[in-house]
Amino acid sequence: MIINIAPIGNVDKGLIKYIEDHLSRYYNFSTQELKLNLDIKKFYSEERRQYYSTQIIQEAAKFTGNVKDKVLILFEDDLFVPVFTYIFGEAQFNGKHAIVSLCRLHEEFYTGKTNQKLFFERTLKEVLHELGHTFNLKHCHDWDCLMHTSGGIEEVDIKGSGFCVECSKSIP
Repeated sequence: MIINIAPIGNVDKGLIKYIEDHLSRYYNFSTQELKLNLDIKKFYSEERRQYYSTQIIQEAAKFTGNVKDKVLILFEDDLFVPVFTYIFGEAQFNGKHAIVSLCRLHEEFYTGKTNQKLFFERTLKEVLHELGHTFNLKHCHDWDCLMHTSGGIEEVDIKGSGFCVECSKSIP
């Protein structure tokens, strides 16, 4: 299984390496970087000052039909879908594409203080959560499972770092 990591914007190379290392060590996924030259300006909402994630995924899908396995978009800016104020990420259920917004995973967003270790951990949790959706996983009731939904950063932080026994059965 290949996870194609497609950074959009100024995504920390150390973060990408951290994700790649974790995916290969713990899940036996191969990774490679994928360059997506998307014109995302048209998906920006001036009113919300956020990008519409579903539209970014749809645009990416136009250019990745021949890409093998999964496409993980890492996006530095804030994302939304119309029914939520913001989202940490979105994925095609049992599909190929997932997107994770790094914006609200930075501790600076909340306290003004940098905490790279916490940022990397939060990002990895959300990456695995969204990839879980691409493997046909729904939200889990187990608060410790990565597939538990996160409505706020506190819920990201209290989640465990792995999938529960039931959810882990669906990860190749």
